Amino acid sequence: MSINKVILVGNVGKDPVVRYFDKGVAKATFPLATSETYTNQQGETITSTEWHNIVLWRSLAEVAEKTVKKGAQVYIIGKIKTRSYVDKDGVNKYITEILADTLLLLEKKQGSGSFTPAPESNRGDNSEKQSAVTEPPHAYNTDKENGPGDYNADTYGKDGPGTQNNEDDLPF
Repeated sequence: MSINKVILVGNVGKDPVVRYFDKGVAKATFPLATSETYTNQQGETITSTEWHNIVLWRSLAEVAEKTVKKGAQVYIIGKIKTRSYVDKDGVNKYITEILADTLLLLEKKQGSGSFTPAPESNRGDNSEKQSAVTEPPHAYNTDKENGPGDYNADTYGKDGPGTQNNEDDLPF
């Protein structure tokens, strides 16, 4: 078994470039910067930035064309794809891209450093495999009657999921 999945949160480096192909198929591309900050042994704060080439297709590309702008913070889920081509001088070139299947625009809350999903108006046409979402995906959904991530002691027992109020059921 193998998995090719990428999750990125970063800032858009340029406005998306959108091209339309036969039968109206859209492709959007833009660079995305992700940064990591740490303190070295000398006490200096170091920021390291990595650039990613993001590729969006079809309805997701059309949504990006209308909503994504340089400097915006976005949440991307996709897969890594490396391709090669020959440049005009006959030299083989390689490029690594992130083929995104989920795009979430994030916006800053007033007076805090956290981010919230963009307004509902940024939702794309979800009729195709690719989609634009306006909420981060939930890590789990424990009970359909309760909201995502809600804890229900009647369903799971007093000690959380999997305990069923019986210590003999523990796996260790």
